Amino acid sequence: MTQNVSDRLILKTIYRMYLSEFKSFDKESRVNKIYVPIDCDRVAKELNMDNEIVFGRLYYHLEKKHGYKQTDGSSVNLFCLEIDGDRHVVHFPLLSAVLAEEEQSFLRFTIPIAISFIALGLSIFTLITK
Repeated sequence: MTQNVSDRLILKTIYRMYLSEFKSFDKESRVNKIYVPIDCDRVAKELNMDNEIVFGRLYYHLEKKHGYKQTDGSSVNLFCLEIDGDRHVVHFPLLSAVLAEEEQSFLRFTIPIAISFIALGLSIFTLITK
């Protein structure tokens, strides 16, 4: 069954799956350290998603949302089709920064909700026990 997952979960899965590859960079295996090739099929399988959806989210949505141009006109891409002969690559330091922001936003939203539910539960418990 295909499910629709958050951008945060897609980025988190890629980060988890490819962190060791980023850390163990070797010039003989890849030309560029910061751009790590990923397998959209593997990521999709890990997330129980269709591989075209994973690719589309990376290429059409997340790249447009988080890629940017530097003041000198050069581009910094989150996801590229090909760099230095490697296909489907992510800019791993940028992915890490975007994921950190996503995690922070997630916590900023869920912690107050959790506290509210705890307060509501305590209020209901107090009303019932009186």
